[in-house]
Amino acid sequence: MKRDDALALAYGKNLDLIEIAPTAIPPVARIMDFDKFRYQKEKELKKQKQAQKNADLKQIRITPRAALNDLQIKAARADEFLRGGHKVEINLFLKGREKANKEWALKKLREFLTLIKEPHQNTTDPKQGGRGFNVQIAKK
Repeated sequence: MKRDDALALAYGKNLDLIEIAPTAIPPVARIMDFDKFRYQKEKELKKQKQAQKNADLKQIRITPRAALNDLQIKAARADEFLRGGHKVEINLFLKGREKANKEWALKKLREFLTLIKEPHQNTTDPKQGGRGFNVQIAKK
């Protein structure tokens, strides 16, 4: 259909002529309400961003009293995540009276970070939140 005919048809229906695929030969256009089209596009973008965020951040939960072997296993898992290109959030979970000794907990968190063999950098400083400390790391 010619462009002028399509515009006349869209105008007659009180709708808009929207170009869907400009690189196609001939270009593909659609007659619909522009606000509805824009809403659908925003919804798709939001869904893509949400999926990307979830896939990009991995979490590892540790406790300060965990045995060295347990921490080494979790550090190896963090290495895998970092090699895969993910950001890793490490949650140090504290119980009861452990919450009162923050310096000790931070020391344990730093010790765990030294167990991670993959070169990494802290994207956030260790901060207290929830039931302990959280820190995010990413590959250098």
